[in-house]
Amino acid sequence: MSSHHDHQKGLLITAIGGLTLTVDIPLIRLADGGAWTIMLLRTGTTFVAAMVIWSVWRALSRNAPPLIPGWSGLIVAICYGLTGITFVTAVYHTSTADLVFILAFNTVFAGLLSWIFLRERPRLVTIAAMAIMILGVLVIVGGSVGTGKLFGDFMALCSAFFIAVAITISRASGKDMGFTSLVGVLLPLALAVFMVSGEGFHVNAPWWIVFNGAIIMPISFFCLAAGPKYISGPEVAMFYLLETVLAPVWVWMIFAEAPTRNSLIGGGILIVTLTAHSLWQLHEGRKRRATLAVAHPA
Repeated sequence: MSSHHDHQKGLLITAIGGLTLTVDIPLIRLADGGAWTIMLLRTGTTFVAAMVIWSVWRALSRNAPPLIPGWSGLIVAICYGLTGITFVTAVYHTSTADLVFILAFNTVFAGLLSWIFLRERPRLVTIAAMAIMILGVLVIVGGSVGTGKLFGDFMALCSAFFIAVAITISRASGKDMGFTSLVGVLLPLALAVFMVSGEGFHVNAPWWIVFNGAIIMPISFFCLAAGPKYISGPEVAMFYLLETVLAPVWVWMIFAEAPTRNSLIGGGILIVTLTAHSLWQLHEGRKRRATLAVAHPA
């Protein structure tokens, strides 16, 4: 009963995180400011919120996780920092649909990195899913050639890669990286401060990005990081897909930005492949648990 309750709790927490994350890009767009100003406000408020939460946690409990656990934590923080830079840059140089569809490609990068560095050879089904997802990204990027969005698509691909590197190192180290991603915003924050000092502060609706950095980002990061404690990796991955599916819908409703045909085709390939692969992993996991239960009954 307790295990069932924990699973339901994990589903609820991760669903909250996934749904919260879907409004990140629309809030960036609503703030209507220069890229460096938006990056400054987004990362600055996220860092302040993270420090407040960590300080309260540390004051109330001795079990507060370290902000940066060793050298591996420092590398992970740098990766998340680079993700922050490339992500905001991509928001300003490509469509929302292209951005979130390409970000979903981080699962392929993570799989390849685990294969190369952690010697975790993927199953044939996973390799096939990776190949299909590569095709999906090529369809999206191919539609951006000659449209001025190619640089933004490349920045989105860099974001996916840096996220995958951070995930791989986190898994290999086995350390608690809960606050490391939030501390990583110091890198884009420092760069944004330098750039804004030269070009000036430009934002028409700062309250949207302050709300995003102070509330949305900490909630989404915390919930999505806490989910794997209670539910499986494939289930967590499916909740990440909420942003892939819903963010383009919110942007279409607010800004009337319709995805291109190539974006819809490539994105459809990515979403269907990821969903099918996650369902397959869930099925395989249940089969293994059932086999163990028969072999080693309580």
